[in-house]
Amino acid sequence: MTTPALTPGDGVLVRDGAEYRLLSGSVHYFRVHPAQWEDRLRRLAAMGANTVDTYVPWNFHERREGEFAFDGWRDLTGFIRLAGEAGLDVLLRPSPYICAEWNNGGIPSWLTARTRSLRSSDPVFLSAVDAWYDELIPRITPLQAAYGGPIVAVQVENEYGSFGSDRGYLEHLATGLRERGVVELLTTADGTRADMLSHGSLLESATPTFTFGTGAALADALRPAGAPLICGELWGGWFDHWGEKHHVRSAESMMGTVTDLLGRGGSVSLYMAHGGTNFGLWAGANWDGVLQPTITSYDSDAPIGEDGTITEKFSALRAAFARFHSAELPAIPPAPVFQQPQTVTFTPVASLYDTVRAYVADTDPRSAMPQTFEELGQPDGVVAYRAIADLPGDVELSVDGLHDRAVVFVDGVRAATLERDGATSAVLTGSARRAEITIVVEALGRINYGYRLGEHKGITGVRLERRLVHGWSHTLLPETVWEAPVAPGSDGVAVAEVHVTDVADAWLALAEGGAGWVWLNGFLLGRYDRVGPQITLYAPAPLWREGPNEVRVVDFVSLPARVELRERPDFGEAEEFIGY
Repeated sequence: MTTPALTPGDGVLVRDGAEYRLLSGSVHYFRVHPAQWEDRLRRLAAMGANTVDTYVPWNFHERREGEFAFDGWRDLTGFIRLAGEAGLDVLLRPSPYICAEWNNGGIPSWLTARTRSLRSSDPVFLSAVDAWYDELIPRITPLQAAYGGPIVAVQVENEYGSFGSDRGYLEHLATGLRERGVVELLTTADGTRADMLSHGSLLESATPTFTFGTGAALADALRPAGAPLICGELWGGWFDHWGEKHHVRSAESMMGTVTDLLGRGGSVSLYMAHGGTNFGLWAGANWDGVLQPTITSYDSDAPIGEDGTITEKFSALRAAFARFHSAELPAIPPAPVFQQPQTVTFTPVASLYDTVRAYVADTDPRSAMPQTFEELGQPDGVVAYRAIADLPGDVELSVDGLHDRAVVFVDGVRAATLERDGATSAVLTGSARRAEITIVVEALGRINYGYRLGEHKGITGVRLERRLVHGWSHTLLPETVWEAPVAPGSDGVAVAEVHVTDVADAWLALAEGGAGWVWLNGFLLGRYDRVGPQITLYAPAPLWREGPNEVRVVDFVSLPARVELRERPDFGEAEEFIGY
């Protein structure tokens, strides 16, 4: 029988017959350019970690049903092998659900379009999970420590005790992992409340771990008799939402919790050790009475900065972890290099309306009522809704089910901007006429945590006073670079050509911009928004090239005047925040 590397025994983790401390840190391959994976992993090892933990976001690998991708940026096994070469073990946290402030918590939107019974024994949900596991698990089983690889533990589900109460679902996942060849330690992860532990754990088949910022004593008291004390996520920092302040946690505060945990004989996985970036449109959102979209940066005030810069927290952890190693820790890799600052003016290319019109086709889906993104098979981004309506003069237009932001045009003239948690109606002025109504709807990130997980995007109806508008066509806008005719406007598309002599990292600031997306040489870096707190976006060296580089934006509010290349990040006004 194959023996796992780690086993629980008499209140501790055991490896090779001796007590063992798991000293881990989270680094997400999907938030780091593949050319920088090795650098970030070697920084983690130099910090004194012996393990890297990473989630596996299902929707990142199966964006559309049945179309699996495990190459390039999605080369999970390549990342795991690099971790092993850096001297790190791997704590793997696969789907179906990851939270992680990641779009839809990692669950594909094609599945949340099909069933509301997420993370449960619902046959539709389980059938999709099983098909995914049939594709995923055989790829990682040969990389387990039992076969000479770096994987020493696999998580069954993520903070399920905060979400649901379907024990059969958890058992199905655990059984499925074992039947597909996982032999290493199985774990669960939950908050420091008794009800969370009871609803999220599988004590017969998986070792419980805890997630907290300051709760070492609570976790110690809650852990079952004989179970090792493991913090599966120690929140050394925090993420940010648009419109909030930038969250930081002092090194002294973080180390107070780390020291307390280690002093109790515990093991730790720091969340995040290196936060990385929510490139593209992968940033999720939370819900607290209103939608709270997560910013593009996932720096999380981590010991290893988004650009690889090491911080005071790094040095403190390196000193604390060193005593658990028999040999000297690896040398710290050289500091990252940055481009020289420069500023380049944007050239407006096309208005938002003209850009959208350039994508309209006779084959656009048509229906009596406006369809949601899910009904249209649009994972994220933008859908433009178009209909012809009789306007009786001044009339109130109301949009039902708006998720999340809409720009309304009447006969090509911008008439209103609507928000799901603000105004969802506007008065259209003018004489009685037959007019084209175009509503450009942007999804601002799918909810990744809580009971609203799986919420749909788009709109469900449009009214002129009480009368419904029927006869809608739908244009699905791409996440690739938006091409457009040359018809400049105050919103829409603009381009800047940035000349680079020495390729290196950079931080981009989009001066005077409203809210939109930015591409670098055709790669979607992410969103920007004048509400902050994030001011600069990380543009890693592998995306640049010597000579001319194109920075392109689409702005749904007002175009930026210029792009500034900076050597340091600016995440906006900061405030101390500790996740409990």
